[in-house]
Amino acid sequence: MKLDRIDIKILYELQKNGRITNVELAELVNLSPSPCLMRVKKLQAEGYIVRYSAQIDIAKLGQTLTVFTEVTLRNHRQIDFARFLAAVEKVDSVVECHLVSGGYDYLLKFVTAGIAEYQAIMERLTDMDIGIDKYFSFVVLKSPIVKNYMPLKSLFPL
Repeated sequence: MKLDRIDIKILYELQKNGRITNVELAELVNLSPSPCLMRVKKLQAEGYIVRYSAQIDIAKLGQTLTVFTEVTLRNHRQIDFARFLAAVEKVDSVVECHLVSGGYDYLLKFVTAGIAEYQAIMERLTDMDIGIDKYFSFVVLKSPIVKNYMPLKSLFPL
């Protein structure tokens, strides 16, 4: 499926507000409601829209700690990466995991109840002998900019 500018606009608006009505969406992308709904259904069928979810204001639920962690593995064979990922996947507090280039192998984002929980998780991971050589932790003090959407209009200008 080849996307056009209207498809990109639909995706852009839906990622900002997944609960928008079809009528409101159609208005924003300059379509009538019926063709707009057909396009949304096609975008879903083709896998461009993976799921809908709610963005939770976690600060309203209580105190949390966000930590970015750089992880370097001892060895760099496929089996080493697979073993590490298999273990990290099971840690609910890991909300992001990125294989990166540069001075370390993975960048992980943890969200925990506090520093003690984070440290317990890291001790458990290092005790599991999943290939961690070293890790560095960066505690987030404040997040002045967090966008929950991708800049589709600038990434894919049509």
